[in-house]
Amino acid sequence: MEELQSTEVLEREILDDARKKALRILKTADETVSAKTAEWSAKTAESIAEIKENYNKQKKQAAEKVMVRLPIDKLRTKAERIENLIKEAMKNWYENTSRPMVIQLLTDELSKRLDICKGIRTGVKKKACFSGIDHKDAETILKKADLDAELEEVKSADPYPVITIETNNTRIIASIQTIIDFYLAEKRQELAEALVGHDFMENL
Repeated sequence: MEELQSTEVLEREILDDARKKALRILKTADETVSAKTAEWSAKTAESIAEIKENYNKQKKQAAEKVMVRLPIDKLRTKAERIENLIKEAMKNWYENTSRPMVIQLLTDELSKRLDICKGIRTGVKKKACFSGIDHKDAETILKKADLDAELEEVKSADPYPVITIETNNTRIIASIQTIIDFYLAEKRQELAEALVGHDFMENL
């Protein structure tokens, strides 16, 4: 009987000891989890702060780029608008110019270029390629420019009339586009101000 009681006491001691060890293990585990959770929370907060800082930095840089580009884009838009208005004005000018005047302009342009290339009017075989005008107009231009050449109508991407004189080693081009380009080079500022006003041009 005494041995049985001793055994029961021993079992209780073993169980109490095991229970205490289990409680210590659970407590240690809880402390470890709490520490890891706190560490993870701190790292997460740090990462979020870093992300926010980078985002704000990138946002600021993007805003600065926009502010730098804004005046340039504004000027580019204004310049494009002026250029489009000038092109439209030139187109309207041509469409409202009489056919005889167009022929005379081409004749004067061709004569001026022929005078520079002395000797081309005589002594060499010439071909005159034309577009944007009819055969009769081309004949009139050659006659007025005192030039004898074989006429040939060709296709051209040029939106305006053009006549080209070709020999074995020379090419002379007279076109309304050339006249327009020369006029714009001389009078672009004056024309632009007439189209959009002086105040609009001041900031370009």
